[in-house]
Amino acid sequence: MKVLVIEDNELLSRNLVRYLELKNIESDTSFDWKDGLYKASIHFYDAIILDINLPEIDWLEVCKNLREKWKNTPIIMLTSRSSKTDIIVWLNNWADDYLVKPFDYQELIARIDSLTRRNLKNKSISKIEVWEYIIDLEKIEVSKGEEKIKLSTLEFDLFKCLVQNRWKVLSRKDIYEKVWWEFEEFMFSKTVDVYIWYLRKKLGREMIETRKWFWYIIN
Repeated sequence: MKVLVIEDNELLSRNLVRYLELKNIESDTSFDWKDGLYKASIHFYDAIILDINLPEIDWLEVCKNLREKWKNTPIIMLTSRSSKTDIIVWLNNWADDYLVKPFDYQELIARIDSLTRRNLKNKSISKIEVWEYIIDLEKIEVSKGEEKIKLSTLEFDLFKCLVQNRWKVLSRKDIYEKVWWEFEEFMFSKTVDVYIWYLRKKLGREMIETRKWFWYIIN
């Protein structure tokens, strides 16, 4: 998982990044809105954490720009205000959730996990964004920017399976049952490992991690 933290309080931002690292969450930081929008324009993020009190600009403008770029990416607001009127305005204007400062880091992680899981389970979503790739479930296509990544049917089904079970470690048995709909026939086969190798060759080795020898996960 990778998140973008847009927060002008450098001490808070650095402490938050350290905590995210402890939870194996990669992050980029921006101390001003211009740098935040720039990073959001060139990288993919699973969630965006946005300080509501950035100087020089209305948070609504920043949130709107982020939402135009990332339609489904969760945006969590950090704020020192907590009136009902404020909350209604935030949630009605592109924000998905909020936390009032000072906040508990564990609660923030829980909210990020909840929002990203909800994204993947939303059946109305025909496209899934993971890292810098977009998976089009209707067209059965994977793209990176303007580039189309050529995957075979089995490669696409395997990649889709790993993404739909993101942050969950899948064994060979899990994958055979979800992609090949069979396990006993392939019990001693290395077919999954071969197709994982194919995907890594086309998408990059760092995307799919190996755990416990032959268990796989996309973070």
